[in-house]
Amino acid sequence: MTLLSVIILAVIQGFTEFLPVSSSGHLALAGMILKVPEGDITFEIMVHLGTLMAVLAVYRRDLVELVSGVFRRKRESLVLAGLLIIGSIPAAVAGFLLADSIERAFNSPVLVSIMLLITGCALFSTRYAGEGKKDNPTITGSIIVGVSQALALLPGISRSGFTISSGLFAGIKREKAARFSFLLSIPAIAGAAVLKLGDIGTSGIDSSLMITGFVISALTGYLALRILLKFLRAGRFSIFAWYCWLLGLFGLTISLAGS
Repeated sequence: MTLLSVIILAVIQGFTEFLPVSSSGHLALAGMILKVPEGDITFEIMVHLGTLMAVLAVYRRDLVELVSGVFRRKRESLVLAGLLIIGSIPAAVAGFLLADSIERAFNSPVLVSIMLLITGCALFSTRYAGEGKKDNPTITGSIIVGVSQALALLPGISRSGFTISSGLFAGIKREKAARFSFLLSIPAIAGAAVLKLGDIGTSGIDSSLMITGFVISALTGYLALRILLKFLRAGRFSIFAWYCWLLGLFGLTISLAGS
């Protein structure tokens, strides 16, 4: 990989991991358009760890409060921790059982484009979600958010888009829906990186490029998270639907024209 392709892919990963526009969909389409060969697993892990650093930085206070509250057996923290564990189960099960099928889906730009169109529909629907009043989902709500995260294993389905949308329809306050979504993303991102560790071979990418990818994905991920929260507070979450629709239609056009 060249320095330019590393920068492009790291920027795409950083911005789209948290904006509700599907990082996997962007990377799949970018790889097709830029003719980038199948990515090095080590590089994938590095940029994912970069975005993990971003969410840890933004939600550091919530994490410290949650962890300290659990150790102090504070009821609110124990409830939130339990809901996060419940919400993490669907994606963990789906990732374990359907890993090969999900991997094959990344090789279908048409499928990726269709999933982006579906993501756009989910985002647009949040216009009708109403104003939430709860700080946390119910047990049923956490399962629904967890299933949404599992669906986002498919390339083109936005993890943040689906989980936050589910949280909004579950009656959670906007910022609290985002908090639950991104706290839920921590074990998901970390788990995905750990699962790929076994596939690491001799890396074909220079270590300096690895570090570059890590830093860029962390910085752009942090910026993307801040941008998303600003749009969410303003009640403009659904605006990202138009982007997903445009990108999905673009991907379909390119894919079908080249077939």
